[in-house]
Amino acid sequence: MRRSPRNLRIACDHRGLTHFGGVYFFHEFLQLLQLRDFLARHLSYPRRNHRYSLSQMILALVYPLVLGLDRLETASFLRSNGTFQYLTGLPSFPDPQTLRRFLLHAPDSFWEQMHRVNDRLLQKFVHLPEHRSRLIFDLDSTVVTVFGRQEQAAVGYNPRYRGKRSYNPLLCIESNSSYLWDTELRPGNAGTWDGSVELLDTCFANVPPDIREIRVRADAGFGFHPVFGALETRPAQYAVVARLTSAFRRLLPGLRYEAVNRDWEMADFEHRLHGWPQARRFVVARRFIPEEEAQTTLFTLGRYVYRAWVTNMSLTPAGIWHFYDGRAGMEPRIGELREDFALRKIPTASFAANALYLEIIRLAYNLVTAFQRNCLQESWQNLTLTKLRYKLFLLPGELTRPQNRPVLRLRESPMLRELANDMLAKIRTMKPLQP
Repeated sequence: MRRSPRNLRIACDHRGLTHFGGVYFFHEFLQLLQLRDFLARHLSYPRRNHRYSLSQMILALVYPLVLGLDRLETASFLRSNGTFQYLTGLPSFPDPQTLRRFLLHAPDSFWEQMHRVNDRLLQKFVHLPEHRSRLIFDLDSTVVTVFGRQEQAAVGYNPRYRGKRSYNPLLCIESNSSYLWDTELRPGNAGTWDGSVELLDTCFANVPPDIREIRVRADAGFGFHPVFGALETRPAQYAVVARLTSAFRRLLPGLRYEAVNRDWEMADFEHRLHGWPQARRFVVARRFIPEEEAQTTLFTLGRYVYRAWVTNMSLTPAGIWHFYDGRAGMEPRIGELREDFALRKIPTASFAANALYLEIIRLAYNLVTAFQRNCLQESWQNLTLTKLRYKLFLLPGELTRPQNRPVLRLRESPMLRELANDMLAKIRTMKPLQP
């Protein structure tokens, strides 16, 4: 049996080690895109302190999100990591107060600039690695509880921390690519569909002209006439969960249903609810509940459980149901934004600064998603950021200089060597972002 060392000496003087050796591959992806030049061309923020360029400050906020350092104070850990700074091209790393002042002192126009930058990146990324002709937008909102005195935080629907103040961001995710297409920070007491019409305006304005078909899915919180009207003024197809008002419920037992499988039967009809200028198509599914079955969380009426949608699509009732159920993939994405991309960690007391930080989160999320879709093998493309960190970004590395040439040494592994070669080959096929 091998003996453990006895006279081991510990020396904390190695300057070439880093916890984040694998982040080099993500950095190479950003380098090939020429992201820093792209940010410098499209962002303007007059500042007195020019120690860090504008693009360096943006990346100094993006990298901690990618690496799991979810608070500005925690990101200061990177200040002493010279190897990380060398691998990512940063001269040094800003301290937390510098990053917080950057958010707090940003002019009002800077949020609009960041929003346009994110929109331009999406128009580039959505057609990679292959051209797209259809987009599917999923709308939802989430509750972000705050613990402090943040501007415009208010008490609203909060299932986990009842009575606590919160924000209620509105999110739009493109289903097939998983890109965060648009987002808006709202007070915690905002209604589910408040701001939806404006969000849809910016979502559709950002659609590339060669996209031929757009479909939209949303839950019952968006089932109001202004949202339907905004969708119907555009060439968009939608399926939105119907609001089960008392007047609508009275219609359900008298419908003519047809069986679609052993358990469920469906019906569709046109109906004009109070306040609507015209009738819209409804699709209803119902299932009989045996007496021995436990109580369901779905809407029940008598011995039946119901689901219903409002739609302008020409699909069969079963097709509408199948199409809408694809929206279930949005929940894990929202969870990833909340937990992995620090959406729950509100950095300042200023609403405007927090809205700007949400655009930084959107940038980080879409860059990681584009990196996965274009540079990683297929089995890695649906990994959450947490898994991607532990498999790639958090690989320990050692920076050495044999014959004065920098070499990043990762652990010995034939699989890792093959993965690294494959990633670098795909990264080098990327083209720079257009001006």
